[in-house]
Amino acid sequence: MLAAVPVVLAALVFAAIPPDVRQEYLQRVRNHPIDWIILGLGFALFLAQIWLCRRALIWQDQLGDFDISTDRWLSHLAQGAEWFPLLGLMGTVIAILQTFSTITPGARPDAAEIIRKYAPAITATGGGLYMAFINILPSWIANVGRDLIRTFGGPALLPEAMDAE
Repeated sequence: MLAAVPVVLAALVFAAIPPDVRQEYLQRVRNHPIDWIILGLGFALFLAQIWLCRRALIWQDQLGDFDISTDRWLSHLAQGAEWFPLLGLMGTVIAILQTFSTITPGARPDAAEIIRKYAPAITATGGGLYMAFINILPSWIANVGRDLIRTFGGPALLPEAMDAE
């Protein structure tokens, strides 16, 4: 059940975005490959971490503790979350360059045209930040969840109690 917490938090953050903004984002993402890369890698990494988080939270009776073999991979994958803001920033810079390259030198484009052309830059930033956020959650939940299970599972689950037996 604890492994579902990152999924719920990711959905809550997405749902908290105003509907018109969410719709605008989803419409713009369709046309920008950098956003596809950010979202595709982000969700793949997230799903892998959720699977590992679930495994990390299963008590192993034969070990008298949790299976720590997943910890290394959870740590590595959580570090991958650091790349998403950088990918978002790269997408932002690319979209800004694309915007300014379409403006004819000496022309005076109106503000609406500049905003329309500049908007894709913001989708890459938003996607990168969202993917970074949701990809730090599974590792954190695995660590906090283990402590909660040990604390509320009673003394029989604590490693010190196992050593005393």
